[in-house]
Amino acid sequence: MPAPPPETIEIRRENSLVPYREALGAMEARNAAIAAGEAGEFIWLLDHPPVYTAGTSAAAPELIDPRFEVVEAGRGGRYTYHGPGQRIGYVLLDLKERGRDVRCFVHSLEGWVIATLADVGLKAWRAEGRIGIWTRGLDEREAKIGAIGVRVRRWVTMHGFSVNLDPDLGHFGGIVPCGIEEFGVTSLAQLGIALAPEAFDTALLARLPDFLASLEGSTCALP
Repeated sequence: MPAPPPETIEIRRENSLVPYREALGAMEARNAAIAAGEAGEFIWLLDHPPVYTAGTSAAAPELIDPRFEVVEAGRGGRYTYHGPGQRIGYVLLDLKERGRDVRCFVHSLEGWVIATLADVGLKAWRAEGRIGIWTRGLDEREAKIGAIGVRVRRWVTMHGFSVNLDPDLGHFGGIVPCGIEEFGVTSLAQLGIALAPEAFDTALLARLPDFLASLEGSTCALP
């Protein structure tokens, strides 16, 4: 059976901040509904109020200064920060219809963000052995521009990615982002690219058909 086309996916774009716990509850409910065949696939683009979230591999020493609420997220990965100016993409897809390949899903999610960033004028890439999306910072060293964290339950995906458009980068100082101490974080704004959330969303969704096509087993180009 062919995978459902992009137009069957519900897409929601938020213009106001959505509290993290509220979004997490809504995601969990939608995941269960998709798995039960009671709802369609869902992509949710939003920003959160400041919050630190802990993935399943989070280590206590990496929470340096819990100046904001800390929430157990249930996704893979370690600690990360979410806040205004950081665009979040929650991607809830039914992998039973899209290849049943979690590794391919994560790789394709990374590729979707990287292609979108290229479209808005920023070269970004994957880094072997390091989770996330990377670029060149102001000091010419590699710096993280985006994070990836997913969970798959009953073959339905949850969570997704975040991209730093123009957050307060000082807020990352309360944690060791994703457990990686050697490299910093950056944003599009810090690198001289002013991009509103609406413009990022438009660029991202223009790449949605490519992302969905890359989930097909025959086209998933893993390294």
